Amino acid sequence: MRHGTLKRTLTPLLLWGLGVGYVISGMYFGWNLGLEKGGTLGMALATVLVIILYSCFTFSYAELACAIPKAGGAYDYAERAFKKDVGFITGLAQIIEFVFAPPAIAMAVGAYFHLAFPEIPILASAIVIYVFFTALNIYGINAAANFELFVTVLAVGELILFSSLTLPHFSASHFTENPFPHGWSGAFAAIPFAIWMFLGIEGVANVAEETINPQKDIIKGFRWALITLVILCLLVFVAAIGVGGWEFIVYAADGSSSDSPLPLALGHVFASDHLFYKLLIGIGLFGLIASFHGLFLASGRATYEFAKIGNAPRFLGVIHSGFQTPANALVFNCFIGIIILCTGKTAEIIIISVFGALTIYAFSMLSLIKLRRSAPELPRPFVVPFYPFTPIVALVLSVICILALCYENGLLALYYFGILLFFFILFKVLKKEHKHDPKHSNLQ
Repeated sequence: MRHGTLKRTLTPLLLWGLGVGYVISGMYFGWNLGLEKGGTLGMALATVLVIILYSCFTFSYAELACAIPKAGGAYDYAERAFKKDVGFITGLAQIIEFVFAPPAIAMAVGAYFHLAFPEIPILASAIVIYVFFTALNIYGINAAANFELFVTVLAVGELILFSSLTLPHFSASHFTENPFPHGWSGAFAAIPFAIWMFLGIEGVANVAEETINPQKDIIKGFRWALITLVILCLLVFVAAIGVGGWEFIVYAADGSSSDSPLPLALGHVFASDHLFYKLLIGIGLFGLIASFHGLFLASGRATYEFAKIGNAPRFLGVIHSGFQTPANALVFNCFIGIIILCTGKTAEIIIISVFGALTIYAFSMLSLIKLRRSAPELPRPFVVPFYPFTPIVALVLSVICILALCYENGLLALYYFGILLFFFILFKVLKKEHKHDPKHSNLQ
């Protein structure tokens, strides 16, 4: 192992595959639970708000990623704008997002395998998935990114096939049935589930140091990934609800909330033994794998950069001398992810991950605004359109979404902010103890 540089091999096409892959599992499961809160209209309003948020955020974030192409992503931007303290909080929030999201998806993948092979326990499948993708990512970013592109293309194709099969059976009466069951409070409560359909796209910035031409290619990856995801989101939303109404894709046969909205919708059109139904189940697994793998890849880069500058144990901030990948960070994240998996708290894990995402969105927009003033000389090969309106809108909507999560998930909010506070205090204490000895640190 050694300190050094990451290998530059990523092209715009691979960046697109990563950007879409990070997110696409959100189209397959989880989003439908927002319908239980807000109905068709409430979820639609939440989704429109979130699309505006991510449109403004993504292009603003792309300016930062092109100007400061570092693996730390949001941490590097906040540290440059507001120095160490804010940088530490932002970097920790980013790690929480990327470390907590993969276990939730891994559990869903394990559940998928369990349906096909009931003799294999869900947890065992999820752990095997973690170990396999850890090894793949250690082997090399090019192999990992090409695999991500492959499974992402399959997952996108499956969503297009699903829409083409269900849209001919669209019913306006089903789509508008009981559209606003809980009024405006329901729309507010649906926001986290709308975020789940786009959560993780910011991970494109974390592979900037492995991109062949980051100053030009990062914005291409962000732009085409966002356009693809918005189109898929609208297609899936209309097609899934339109065949039988929103309740049909929220509640399973036993009355419990379902994590499988697309099979439920397709089951309204085809029998469970039909070829298209089986195809959806089979290829749908790739959508989950694409997001798990992509977010796990990004988490390794975020942890590596965070440790490289001394905010975490320094052994996590080195790269493998042979593979030129952050192997230690990847193994560490695998270990933490398996521990999180064993809690079995999938919904809670997702919400904590969303808290982390919204925190970095808010601090990143503040960083962009600050750097425009404090560092006008910073090279900016891409400049966000309609500045400062664009980042301000993303900032305001991020804060609104944080408030929505706190209102609906008070105890989890206390856990999340408690984690941030605990590690920030620890960071300050260690920093104070060693301010006269900069060559050594307890974090080493």
